[in-house]
Amino acid sequence: MKLILRLLLNALAVVVLSYILPGVGVDSMVTAIIVAVVLSLLNFIVKPILVILTLPITIVTLGLFLLIINAVIILIAANVIDGFQVVNIWWALIFSLLLSFLQSILHSILKEDV
Repeated sequence: MKLILRLLLNALAVVVLSYILPGVGVDSMVTAIIVAVVLSLLNFIVKPILVILTLPITIVTLGLFLLIINAVIILIAANVIDGFQVVNIWWALIFSLLLSFLQSILHSILKEDV
């Protein structure tokens, strides 16, 4: 149940950012849910491979290259999903930063006290 709620919060964050950022577009809430699922899968499967392959440049840039990896993953998702558009890598980078920030806020609301 918590996984579904997290995916819905991520989809909500995608929709909110698509209204704020002119370089990012989402057609519908269903598309936003698909974007949330695909981004989760890409972050789980593709991102570790990219991080390992680009480890030397990540070390040289003191970890800032991870921002580019996040933007590339968003561009991959935009190419895979019809109805989700990102204009270029700069909008993907801004979308990535704001999505992480918004997700942390929304997930802190969801967090339970242990």
